Amino acid sequence: MGLLAATFCYCIASALIPLLNAEAYVGAVAATFTGRSIWLVAAAAAGGQMVGKVAYFLIGRNSLRWRWVRQKIESPKWQRTFLTWQRRIGGRPWLAALLLLVSAALGFPPFAVVSVVAGQLRVPLALFVVVGFVGRLLRFASLLGIIKALL
Repeated sequence: MGLLAATFCYCIASALIPLLNAEAYVGAVAATFTGRSIWLVAAAAAGGQMVGKVAYFLIGRNSLRWRWVRQKIESPKWQRTFLTWQRRIGGRPWLAALLLLVSAALGFPPFAVVSVVAGQLRVPLALFVVVGFVGRLLRFASLLGIIKALL
């Protein structure tokens, strides 16, 4: 149980501090653990990542109230871009889910950035958490599976 708790905690930290690489940690875990389900370790990592990414999501949701952000968004170019994405995402929750899933699973676009933008675009928190968790779960399970297969 200690390995799962450590993985969960490390992945919270790595979600908040970009210098801490969750994939490197999970890779090291894959190289050393025996008898544990890949899915349990992947779920612990994905859960930790989502706790941290929810913080980014909430920052994004609240950032439009900050004076220096409001000053930046007053530019016509920024407003056009934001309104375009707001129309795309607002009317199509499946598009938001697809973008979140791709970002969470593949890391492109970077999931930290997508987390903030999802908050700004008012993506429902439940959608963000569920789809983000599934994407991260697939990412970490794939990584664990590949490393275990190579060992």
